[in-house]
Amino acid sequence: MEISSVIPPGRRMIDGYQPGGFRIAGELHQGPMLVWPEGEAPWPIGRIEDLALADLDPVKRIEPPVEVLLIGCGPRMVLLPSALRRQIREAGIGMDAMDTGAACRTYNVLISEGRRAAAALIPV
Repeated sequence: MEISSVIPPGRRMIDGYQPGGFRIAGELHQGPMLVWPEGEAPWPIGRIEDLALADLDPVKRIEPPVEVLLIGCGPRMVLLPSALRRQIREAGIGMDAMDTGAACRTYNVLISEGRRAAAALIPV
């Protein structure tokens, strides 16, 4: 699926997503990914059901800090366990979980508005 948006200079945008991977700033990446305005990195998580607070440690190290983390759960939105949602809030991370397509589109909108967002994405 292609995604188009206004790209602010120096920002990493998600150009598209497909089964198994993503195209970020023109480069193809396979597997789960973390994306933020200045970069991207592989995200070593197999399934959204296995997500633990420690899997979000790289997000806490992003400088300047992000305002919101979008979690792309794969082809469908998955309700994260309430204990994990509480832990994420207590860690100071604002987050929203949704299907991966919605997370990619929302990330691009927030970045085009100049917001500090990051996306943790499981492929569709």
